[in-house]
Amino acid sequence: MRVQGRSRWLRVVLALLGWGASASAFAWIYPEHRDIAVLAVQGLDAERKAVFDRLWQEARTGVEQRMCAQGADAEQGLAPPCIDWAALPGIAGDHSCSSREMLDTVSKEDWILVVADVAAQLKSDLARVPVTARPDQAEGVSAFLADPRRRLADEASRAQRVNALRTADTRLQRADPQYATRADSNLAHFLMPRPDTSLDPTAYGFLTLKPGSDLNAIGVYAWFHISALQKASRLANEPQLPAAERQALARAMLFDEAFALHFLEDTYASGHVAGSWGDVSQRKGTHDFYNQNGIEAFTWQGRERTIVLMGDAHMRPEDAELAARAVRTSIEQVLDTATGRSRGYSVPYDPQAPAAADAFDICKNTTIVDRGLNLGSGGRSPYAPTLYEALLDTPVPGLGPGLGSLPRARSEVGAFMGLAATIEGRGVNGGFEASQNDSGFVPGLDLAFRIGVGLEGALGDAGDGLAYLQAGFHADGPSTNNVTSRGGILGGSLDAAIPSREGLSARVRLPYYLIPGDLLLLSPMYWFAPETYTQLGVAAVNGGLLGWQRGWATRFGRFQFVLGRELGVTWYGVRGQQQLVTSAGSAGGPPRVVNFQSTYFDLPILEYRPYRAFSANQSSSLLFQLFAGADVPHGVSVATPPGASVNLDTIYVLGVRLVFDWRYYW
Repeated sequence: MRVQGRSRWLRVVLALLGWGASASAFAWIYPEHRDIAVLAVQGLDAERKAVFDRLWQEARTGVEQRMCAQGADAEQGLAPPCIDWAALPGIAGDHSCSSREMLDTVSKEDWILVVADVAAQLKSDLARVPVTARPDQAEGVSAFLADPRRRLADEASRAQRVNALRTADTRLQRADPQYATRADSNLAHFLMPRPDTSLDPTAYGFLTLKPGSDLNAIGVYAWFHISALQKASRLANEPQLPAAERQALARAMLFDEAFALHFLEDTYASGHVAGSWGDVSQRKGTHDFYNQNGIEAFTWQGRERTIVLMGDAHMRPEDAELAARAVRTSIEQVLDTATGRSRGYSVPYDPQAPAAADAFDICKNTTIVDRGLNLGSGGRSPYAPTLYEALLDTPVPGLGPGLGSLPRARSEVGAFMGLAATIEGRGVNGGFEASQNDSGFVPGLDLAFRIGVGLEGALGDAGDGLAYLQAGFHADGPSTNNVTSRGGILGGSLDAAIPSREGLSARVRLPYYLIPGDLLLLSPMYWFAPETYTQLGVAAVNGGLLGWQRGWATRFGRFQFVLGRELGVTWYGVRGQQQLVTSAGSAGGPPRVVNFQSTYFDLPILEYRPYRAFSANQSSSLLFQLFAGADVPHGVSVATPPGASVNLDTIYVLGVRLVFDWRYYW
């Protein structure tokens, strides 16, 4: 995804925090792509299925150990020992940037088998989770009160889905370090929005393929599909090809087509029909909203019958069937061209088609490149009939900005300012003076202003890319433990081991890779090794190297271990004199009145978020934090009696706070 206009300055910050392809919003996940391809192949008629099987056997010659004997194995289970053709659309785009790279990866790289294993496990995990709309989007307060049990069940399903995806994404990132940063510079996985309602399939196709247009799902599909057709035309018209060249040509053709099909399948993901324009927050938020809640759409066949689509990680059998129908048409075009079978139009013979997979890089290129085929000029291209036929069953994309466009949602992505109001209570192990060793309790309030960058919406409930600086005012009530040696004769705050106090507070939060603050210390790396630094950032926001700090979703809210991500500091005594009364320095002597300052450090350990809401540009949430801290005294002097001295000790605390966090995104 590209950050445009006023958001360009934000791209550097996002990259430093490991934004990467978490913003790219890939469409169907690997197992969903594979399921669609399996259905498409299973639906081929017997003659075409025989052609497909023969070509696949030719394609896998020499790499039989890496490419499965069956092109589309519907019974494939966990830990597959090889890659079948049906898995290639899941690898395309998300785990490779071109058909040629995909072929090299499948043929040579062991990590792709780990990816296949993760995908198989994810499919198994998601199969146990029903697809439901988000309750907070689909229901109002009255529905919640009327049926809380169903709402909790829906939240439980959503939590299971989030956790399954969290685990899979973490494993995928380890297997494929570029997984989260691949193709983050363009909109290749999205349908191009229509500029108006007058377009027919042909006009829309020309628009998506016009040289200089932004990369888009239909344009990328057409590029690689035409590459496959060109190679297929050689198979049909050059019967005397040497066996080795024929095998290479068949392999390149099938890999080009599989790469193309990834993007054709993407057109059936609801978030990719609607979420392709606006700023980063709008694109990501709209993508996620429609993926989870579905969208009503009609196809280029006509408006007589509409379809309801779901999106990434929410695919239902009917969604798979719809996509498989279009995918089957595309495969049939390639198979028919390879065998010289007529479809009512002719695909031109291209003797110059290379016996190598196409190298067009969808990660580095951001616009459609002119192939000299008259595809996007409005002229009559020889490939126009094939693309028209393939496009007819695809969903019509939503309109671009303006009247009649689909409602937009936003995600918590981008710069924000906000307020944080905190109520806390902390247990103390005694007082500042050594004789004050009774434990007690200190209540506190804090009101602060925050400015930072929110990435929670980009990374989902499992990740945490939140970074901010905070400044505020803090006030404590007196502790419940007393200076017992005085018998409590003074009363009020002075009788407390820790008197009531006021101070100025500050707080900083930043993800880290291995040790707190390491992303900040390593930030110069971004300028000479941006990919490496971004990969560190991606790992940081997704739980760090050890993975301890990933969020865990439940039906009751979200939990996260956060030790090291946040540091709070409060300076007491900077706005006026701070005093406490300690025991006498000698037997029978008067109590000592001590002037002092202190600096209090606190480290949150565990967070629980039961509530979170987000509107067009504002968010609010409640957060419980378990924290530990240390209150360090300094600037100590004895006011009375004259000449007395005193030593104050550090106080260690353990506490719980409730934070109301409000943000305004711009």
